[in-house]
Amino acid sequence: MPASSIDPDSGTDSLTADALMVARMRLVLSVSALLAVGVDAGEVDQQDIGSTIWLVFSGFVVYSLGVHVCTRTGLPYFQGKAIHWLDILWFTLMVLVTGGGGSLYFLFYFFAILTSSFRWGYEEGARMTMAAVVSFATCGLGTGTGSDTPQLLMRTTFLLALGHMIGHWGGSKVELRRRLALLSQVSRLSNPRFGVNRTIASTMEKTLAFFEASHCILLMRDTDTSGWVLRSVGKSDTAESVSVETIERVCESPLMALDAEHIVLSSRLPWPMSMVRADGHACEPRTHRWQPQDEQGLRHSAAVAAMLEARSFMTAPLPMRQGEGRIYVSSHEGLFRKSDALFLAHLVDQVFPVIETIRVLDGMASEAASKERLKLSLDLHDTAIQPYIGLKMGLSALRKKAGADNPLIDDLDKLAAMAESVVADLRHFAGTVKHGADSQCEFILPHLHRQAARIKTLYGIDIQIVVDGDVHLDDRMTAEVLQLVREGLNNICKHTHAHHGRIRIGCTDGKLQIRIENEACGTNFSNFRPRSISERAAALGGSAEVTQGMGGATAVLVEIPI
Repeated sequence: MPASSIDPDSGTDSLTADALMVARMRLVLSVSALLAVGVDAGEVDQQDIGSTIWLVFSGFVVYSLGVHVCTRTGLPYFQGKAIHWLDILWFTLMVLVTGGGGSLYFLFYFFAILTSSFRWGYEEGARMTMAAVVSFATCGLGTGTGSDTPQLLMRTTFLLALGHMIGHWGGSKVELRRRLALLSQVSRLSNPRFGVNRTIASTMEKTLAFFEASHCILLMRDTDTSGWVLRSVGKSDTAESVSVETIERVCESPLMALDAEHIVLSSRLPWPMSMVRADGHACEPRTHRWQPQDEQGLRHSAAVAAMLEARSFMTAPLPMRQGEGRIYVSSHEGLFRKSDALFLAHLVDQVFPVIETIRVLDGMASEAASKERLKLSLDLHDTAIQPYIGLKMGLSALRKKAGADNPLIDDLDKLAAMAESVVADLRHFAGTVKHGADSQCEFILPHLHRQAARIKTLYGIDIQIVVDGDVHLDDRMTAEVLQLVREGLNNICKHTHAHHGRIRIGCTDGKLQIRIENEACGTNFSNFRPRSISERAAALGGSAEVTQGMGGATAVLVEIPI
């Protein structure tokens, strides 16, 4: 089941601490077993069997000590699942050399079952339980007699039953830890400066990854506009590529045919199980009481499953104060459980009130910002554009006074062209400040190429632009990135003698990375802090640092979580 597995990337510090604790307890257990063998050594009659016992138990002590040392050094292999299987092998050897089915060392199997269950969940604990039962039964049948069969049967049954209970409780602990980790992640919502859409997309991507689902669909209606918006993300998509579309005739969609107030879980079960268990269940959120769907509900669920091409799906209503909607999580292969559907409802209960708050605050901020932008655009025109226009006119007057043989004509023409370009940029910037950014911002690469061409014309510096992979940015993030790059390029033009530079942009591990680099041009590398870039990156929740590139080049690396 998807929700029972644990994400290996979450809780890494906790898993390392658990591995060290297990290694320490394994060492204590091995030393105790060796001491017990030493106490009972007088009861062994055959010398060859006694030597075998000493060899196996001493080997287990050496093995436990080696695992403990390697775990303390941080080697990842000794913190994984394979160690538990090696434990089963050692415990089987210990049982085999100490009497088979009558050996008291069969209790050591519970060490492997308990540690694997509480570290990796129910599925791994169940595997350990079955491996322990088969190993112990094989040892008992291979070394025992007919009179030992009742004792072997009781011990095997005890091992199976208690191992299953340990696995169930251990799996519950692992699942609760994963759920708390997810709630912690969605609580740290995306930067509100990037808008509600990015926050919703990030939440959908995290939900999809948690349930290991195939699709996550969000259907929402705003009471102010009465319009329905459908967002969807697939397993191979990312939060930056969430599909958004407007639906006009939503009443005809199977997604809205289900009861708007109930949590619904539907699974297409195999033929034998479908005879004894209903395919669909509905739950009232306030009481958490599940009931099988009626015939009409089953037809609607079947239509949704056919639309999503899902073997199993779950859906919950969104707790929206201004509007309504539902979230759907579907899987092509796996089966969801009732606890998964209830947790999905709890998840949206925690997230969407905060999202609505961000939306309201964003609207208030946008209204206040529009008035402030109008004032800033007027101030910008009076204090910045007008002086440059005067400078341009003065340069034009000097150009007319200069004779044809004046050696400064080319320099005057270049200065006049530079002033005209600055005036055009300032006017464009003033218009952007007054009217705000475009709702649909084109891909960032054309902007960068125009900026590089401008710098080549004015300063003679060649700027190489490299974009690693597919970088999908919305209008707000694009504006922030362009401003960061513009400031970095201005630093190259004003504070260096470089003739070549490079801009590299890419997304890695949920972070947007911007690297602005210029050649060494014969100067020694000096570590400094670009104040403006650092402050802008910090405002976006990121950081900026200066590093040394190849050949002594200076590189400014900016990382922004997205």
